[in-house]
Amino acid sequence: MQTIFSALLRRAPQLGARAERLELADGDFLDLSWVEVGRPRLAILSHGLEGSFQDSYIRSMAAALVNAGWDVLAWNFRGCGPKPNRLLRTYHSGATADLSAVITHACAQHPAESLALIGFSLGGNLTLKYLGENPSIVPPAVQGAVVFSTPCDLANSSSALASVANKLYMERFLISMREKIRQKDRLFPGKLDVRGLERIRTFEEFDDRFTAPINGFRDAAEYWQKNSSRQFLNEIRVRTLAVNARNDPFLGLLCFPREEAYASEFFHLEIPANGGHVGFPSGPVAAESWAARRAIEFLDRP
Repeated sequence: MQTIFSALLRRAPQLGARAERLELADGDFLDLSWVEVGRPRLAILSHGLEGSFQDSYIRSMAAALVNAGWDVLAWNFRGCGPKPNRLLRTYHSGATADLSAVITHACAQHPAESLALIGFSLGGNLTLKYLGENPSIVPPAVQGAVVFSTPCDLANSSSALASVANKLYMERFLISMREKIRQKDRLFPGKLDVRGLERIRTFEEFDDRFTAPINGFRDAAEYWQKNSSRQFLNEIRVRTLAVNARNDPFLGLLCFPREEAYASEFFHLEIPANGGHVGFPSGPVAAESWAARRAIEFLDRP
């Protein structure tokens, strides 16, 4: 209920965002949305699977940050904006080069003295992997990060989502993901084998057939292993908070990295009893997000 009704009932504030298209070195692009007045603090928001800047949890977080004195930059992953991306490759859980490009661009274009990274679900995994896989390239301006509902063990999360209880969620994602593959097939005829696409029922099947080979991985197992952020948590050198609700239907036991949090002075883990997946309602009507309040509290604390 917290997962579904927060998505349905939470208000999506109208924000005066400035759109920008960031051209990438490989010939592709990313769509950015800026909500800015030139404040000294900038938060970069990364959405979840099949999400975008239009999602209520992103817009609610952006509005709360603006009200708390932050400028905001939200970015759409490749193919998640109003137009398909130019290349056959897609966004995926470990595409940290794209997040790095956004951060580099933000550092060059915005006068902020400090940056914070905030990620949800897939965007949370992406954020943690970016911070830990090569800490030396993280700009000094990045001084904090908060992630919510993060599947830091991708195989474990995929297994949890494949359960009968999560059939509704799985099919909702797959409807959108199948359509993007059909779109890729039209743009790149002969490059993909779309036979039996409608019969795919799990992430393992989808990632084996499409996500992994399109993005240079052997199969789903290799894709999950190389891109799960849990293996990088011990290397994080930026003050970081991960919040995963105990009742999150998308996360298995391996997505709660207690040992890494105990061992790190930088990586912190909170496991509230409630919140669902990217839900975290602050009241009975789920109109506002507890997650936004918690993120701001953490980032404001020295």
